[in-house]
Amino acid sequence: MKTVLSTKILSPSQKELFLNSGLGLVEYNALSIEFLEDKIPLEHKNYVFTSQNTVKVFIKQTEGLDRAGFRAFCVGDKTRSLLEDNGILVVESMQYASELGKVIAQNNRCDSFLFLCGNKRRDDLPNAFKKNNIRYKEMEVYRTHSNPKAFNRNFDGILFYSPSGIQSYLLENKLGNSMLFCIGNTTAAEAKKHSENIILANKPTVENVLVQAINYYKNL
Repeated sequence: MKTVLSTKILSPSQKELFLNSGLGLVEYNALSIEFLEDKIPLEHKNYVFTSQNTVKVFIKQTEGLDRAGFRAFCVGDKTRSLLEDNGILVVESMQYASELGKVIAQNNRCDSFLFLCGNKRRDDLPNAFKKNNIRYKEMEVYRTHSNPKAFNRNFDGILFYSPSGIQSYLLENKLGNSMLFCIGNTTAAEAKKHSENIILANKPTVENVLVQAINYYKNL
């Protein structure tokens, strides 16, 4: 039986995709998240979210408040859903930060923004804001830490969801001949530094990474 490693603990519904696949699944969290306690200033109108983690911090800090006046600009379908489920208006939503930067520059360049981010944030959005003279402030609301774990075995496939996840895995392991299934372009770019065995998800979602792995081994 082929076995794949997920570098993130999957939800029950995500694991269900594997139930009838004939694949073995091993999972662990390659990264740990530390939420920071700093107070987010709430006088801003426009907030930028590039991950569900930033939304979780914002929701916690605005508990009991009327969130109707906040406007969100975000990356990813799940980030969007989490915002909308908590009564926050999503003005623009794109699959990648680089795309979101372009849309904001086209449609909202006269506004000002508070960009909520983690310590591993990429430069795509800040670069777009600076290039287009868009007023913004940035606030770190969580930190990502490596969670190294050694596996004394080889996996047929490894599922990666971020460049940081790859870096964390490599602290204690080698990739060998494993096929690497990557959630997006930036993760694939990191993977290419270490391997040529890479399959990129069609959509940057955990579910699509799983589907890519299942279909790959089904068609072998």
